[in-house]
Amino acid sequence: MRQDARRDKRVTITDVARHAGVSTAAVSKVLRNAYGVSAAMREKVQAAITELDYRPHAAARGMRGRTYTIGVLLDNIRNTFFADILDGIRDELHDSEYTVLIGAAGFGAAAQSRTTRSMVDRQMDGLILIAPGTPRTEVLTTAQSTPTVVIGHHDPSELHDSVVDADGVGAGLVVDHLVALGHRNIALVSAPGTRSSKWTRTPEIVLSNGYTEAMERHGLSEHTRVCRAAYSDDGGYKAGMSLLSGEDRPTAIMAGADVAALGVWRAAHELGLRVPEDVSLAGYNNTTLADLATVRLTSVDQAGHDMGGTAARLLIERVEGRREHAVQTTMTPRLVARRSTSAPLS
Repeated sequence: MRQDARRDKRVTITDVARHAGVSTAAVSKVLRNAYGVSAAMREKVQAAITELDYRPHAAARGMRGRTYTIGVLLDNIRNTFFADILDGIRDELHDSEYTVLIGAAGFGAAAQSRTTRSMVDRQMDGLILIAPGTPRTEVLTTAQSTPTVVIGHHDPSELHDSVVDADGVGAGLVVDHLVALGHRNIALVSAPGTRSSKWTRTPEIVLSNGYTEAMERHGLSEHTRVCRAAYSDDGGYKAGMSLLSGEDRPTAIMAGADVAALGVWRAAHELGLRVPEDVSLAGYNNTTLADLATVRLTSVDQAGHDMGGTAARLLIERVEGRREHAVQTTMTPRLVARRSTSAPLS
C-alpha cells in the first residue's frame, strides 16, 4: 500500500538528491549539463534518476527556457576598446528583450573560466567572449551547449561564431606608415598570450606576425623587436621603460592596444623623452582616448562598435534558431594618423 502510494506520487528533484546523497543544486547542474560536475557525481545522479524514473516537470522545463540574458566576458574594464565593443552590443540589442550582463574576470585563465561557467550555470541564453584567455577546449565545450561568439581570436570553429579584425593587415599599416616617415628601428609591444590556452591565432599572434612580415618586407628584419606586456596602462609603462631606457632605443613604438600605448607614453615622459620628437608612438583600436586633444595618438581603427554589434547580431541568430552553421566575420582596419608620429630627428 505504501509502495503504491509512493509510485503515484510525482518524483521531485529533492527526491533524486536525497536518493543520490547529494544537494539539489548538484542534481540541477547534472540536468542542465553545467560545468563543474565530476564524472562520479554525474554517474551517481543519473543512477538515481533512472532508479526513481524521474522526469522533469513540464513547467520546470519551461522555467529553464530562454532567460533573455546575454553574458559578455572581458578581462579588463579599463581597456577603453572594450567600451566601444560593449556600446555596439548594447545598441544592437536596444530594441530587443535581451539584457547584457558583464563579467570582468581579469587576465587569469582560471578566473575567466570560473566566470564563464558561472554565466552558463545561470542559464544565460548566449555568451560573447572578448579575446578569452580561457583554454580553447573549454570554449568549444561551452559552445556545444550555449550559443557563443568569440571576438578577437582567429581560430576557426564549427561550434561558435567569430568576429575578428584583420590584425596582420593592421600591423602592416602601422609599419608602412612609420617607414614612410623615415623610421627603421621600430618595436612592437604585444600581449604575452597564454601557450596553455591552445589558441593558435589570437589577436596578439596575428598582430606580431603581421608586424614581423611588414618589417621583413621593408628589409628591416634586423630591427624586429617584440616586447611582451599586458594590454593595460601598467603593462605599457613597463614595456616602455624596458624599450626606452636601453642603449638601442627604438625611434618608433607600436602598441597592440591604445591603453598600452598610453602607458608607453607615460614611461617616455618619465625618461624625459618627447613624443613624437624623440620617439614616435602608435596604438591600436582607435579608442576615444586616442582622439583627445592632449593625446592625438596615431592608431588603427578596427571598428570596435561594429564588432560588438555584429557579435550581438550573430549571437541572437543562433539563440533564436535562425542559423545553425558557424560564421567568421572580419573587420577591415584603417590607419588614423595623428601627431604622435613624425619623422625621426636623425
